[in-house]
This record gives sequence, C-alpha cells and structure tokens, in this order.
Amino acid sequence: MSEPVRRRDPGPRKAVPVERLDQPLAKRRTLVSQARMDPEVFGAFAERFARFMGTARFLVWMTIFVLVWIGWNALAPDRFTFDPYAFIFLTLMLSLQASYAAPLILLAQNRQDDRDKVQMGQDRARDERNLADTEFLTREVAALRLALREVATRDFVRSELRSLLEEMDDRAAERHLRSPEGTDRGQADGTAPDDARRPPREADEG
Repeated sequence: MSEPVRRRDPGPRKAVPVERLDQPLAKRRTLVSQARMDPEVFGAFAERFARFMGTARFLVWMTIFVLVWIGWNALAPDRFTFDPYAFIFLTLMLSLQASYAAPLILLAQNRQDDRDKVQMGQDRARDERNLADTEFLTREVAALRLALREVATRDFVRSELRSLLEEMDDRAAERHLRSPEGTDRGQADGTAPDDARRPPREADEG
C-alpha cells in the first residue's frame, strides 16, 4: 500500500486589506512632489494683473511695443531683423498673452463675485437689523403716545387749578356776604346781600 501524501502546511495567511467605503483613501506617494500655491496669493496677483490690463498705461505701452517691433523688423536691414514680414513671432506672443490673460481675468471676476455675495449678505443682515430697530422704535413711540393720553398735561393742570381757585373765591365771597359783618358792611355801603338783591318771585307777587 502506498503511503498517504502529506500536505504541507502553508502557514498563516496574510490578511488582504479590504477597501472600505466609509473611510477616505490614503494619499498615494508620488515621485514628484506637487507644487502648492496659496489661492489667496494667486488670486491677488490675478486681480492686480487684470486691473493693470484695464488701464490706459497698459494700452499705451502695448501700442509702443508693437509699433517698435513692427518698425524694427520692417525697416531695419535683413541681417538685423529677427521677425520678418508676417511677424509670426509677434503673433505668437500676442496669442500667448491673450490665452493667459483670459483665465486671469475670469479668476479676478470670480473673486469679485464672491466679495459681492459677502457684501450683499452683510447688507441684507444690516437692513434686517435696521428694520427690526425701526419696528421696535415705532412700537415704543405708539406706547408713549397711548401713555401720554392718560397723563395730565401742564395746560390741563393749570386750567383745573384756575377753575378751583375761582370756585374757592366764589365760595369765600358768598360766606363773607352771608356773615353778619358782611351784611352790616353791605348796608353801610348801600349794598344788600344776595337774598335782598334777588328779584321777588312770581309766586310771592301773586
């Protein structure tokens, strides 16, 4: 009989890393390090470049450069020219300038749009605060007006005091005339009290 074949023990199996969807992938190492640039610095440079291209100084210097280039290559001897007629090299330079200027101008416009959005948000918040303050002040003024209607004003107090003083003077005069001294003094002066000066009633006449 043949002996049973013994299988070799392969040993512990290596764990195969399983990619999980709930975890971000690890950064892969590259042979060439990627250039890092601050977006704020590059954006500020783009804005300065776009602002300079929109000035009259840029147009003047660009016109002088093109005229000197064309004049030198058109009027100078052939051995001194470097871009003969058709000016292909000048056209290439202007095309490169336009191809780089367009993205820089767009980047500057995007930054300006972002600033405008932030400014609009701040203006909207400021307008809402001003509206809330105005409504609060309006309610306070209305409450003060309602409260002032129930409070006695200075003219009202003066009129009430004046009427009270007149009423007190009338009562004092009546008391003085009704007193015996007032009656005697009235007779001596040729005046009569109020009861004597009153006209007789029609019932008494009848």
